[in-house]
Amino acid sequence: MELLFFYIFAGVAIISSVMVVTNKNVLHAALFLILTFFCVAAIYILLRAEFLAAVQVLLYVGAIMALFVFTILLINVMQAQFLRQFHGQRPLAAILVIALLLETVFLLFSDFQGSFPLMQETPPEIAGKAGLEGLAWLLMTDYLLVFEVAAVLLLAALIGAVVLARGDLRQ
Repeated sequence: MELLFFYIFAGVAIISSVMVVTNKNVLHAALFLILTFFCVAAIYILLRAEFLAAVQVLLYVGAIMALFVFTILLINVMQAQFLRQFHGQRPLAAILVIALLLETVFLLFSDFQGSFPLMQETPPEIAGKAGLEGLAWLLMTDYLLVFEVAAVLLLAALIGAVVLARGDLRQ
């Protein structure tokens, strides 16, 4: 039963992703992207990664897509001019899509492992920790520097956004 739900959510996610790219109405494309994000969150739930599902829904659907939809509604989008601008790039895009599809088919039907074989078992130091506890342990030990650099970059982006939003103080 779980496999059936996975195929349903994956199929809907793939179809809605294609609709995001091929739809000429920007607002409809954004709504299809929201559907894609919900399907990905459902797949995360099926994989028992509830935290990732919650982050997916709260961050992508709740925050980012709300920003996209408001931006689309507030800006007068000239669709015909936008489509004419990228009309000459269609042959190159078609070649790239065909190459990616062929590569995907090759990887699916071969036992190619690449130079990075998948980890077969959970490392013993986090084997007893599940979900958020294991994630927190990894972030605060092995990936502490990366975690702190990401936090500083986010803080710098937040300060920059506040400075840009305030505008010129001399006015």
